[in-house]
Amino acid sequence: MSSVTVNSPAYADVVDLDSYPIHDLDSDRGRELVGRCRQMLTDEGVCHLPGFITPSAVAVMVELATGLSDKAWKSDQTHTIYFEPAAADVPAGHPRARTVRSAKHGIAYDHIPSDAPLRRLYESDDLTEFIRRVLDKPVLYRSADPLDALQMTTFEPGDELGWHFDRSEFSVTVMYQQADKGGEFVYAPGLRSDEDPNYGGVQRVLEGDTAGLKVLPSAPGTLAFFHGHNALHWVTPIEGTTPRINSVLTYGEVPDMRLNDLTSELFYGRTSS
Repeated sequence: MSSVTVNSPAYADVVDLDSYPIHDLDSDRGRELVGRCRQMLTDEGVCHLPGFITPSAVAVMVELATGLSDKAWKSDQTHTIYFEPAAADVPAGHPRARTVRSAKHGIAYDHIPSDAPLRRLYESDDLTEFIRRVLDKPVLYRSADPLDALQMTTFEPGDELGWHFDRSEFSVTVMYQQADKGGEFVYAPGLRSDEDPNYGGVQRVLEGDTAGLKVLPSAPGTLAFFHGHNALHWVTPIEGTTPRINSVLTYGEVPDMRLNDLTSELFYGRTSS
């Protein structure tokens, strides 16, 4: 764990800055870190940084998620893997017609205290700049959504996140706690492209073909970047008594990014307007 000094950033107790110097990206070590992350994204479609979040910060976030359990919105729904209405003009087993189940408990950003470790980190310009450089974006903004900008998700026994492609190009997550069993993040990297939907390959995965599937390492404290737009992925059903707990950090390339009311109702049971 990094030591905190008078000139340390406000999140110095949250990130292992000795291993991940996001506060000093123009140094040789900072440039090496960004280059390493970019290479992982290119090679694997995902960049995972174990131990990015300090054990003490992880413990605080787990305690916080437990304390806020009465604020969590439980969603349990079926949807297609594309988050679009099921198509009626294709056979029943076609990927565009098949539905899956997602069930989880979401704690909105406005319930997370301002001094919470991950909130302090998320609201720092250093982390935004680190993510921007890794993703090689000309600009990057934190979400302006008071519910969705930074959230915590708890997967209780029986919960899961069904197979899907992300609507967004990338996602950024932090893992706090693994389940006793299940709760694995399984993905098929590059299963489709913008030019080829590869319905045949997608259907084989949905029917149980495990060839080419990978499991994302997700030890507590891991920060992960994931290109989920073209990688089919799911979180397997939770078993045992220990919930899986993580956060999703939301960014975009346009300012003032917010959920529409329909999606906000779905994820949090309310709107921000």
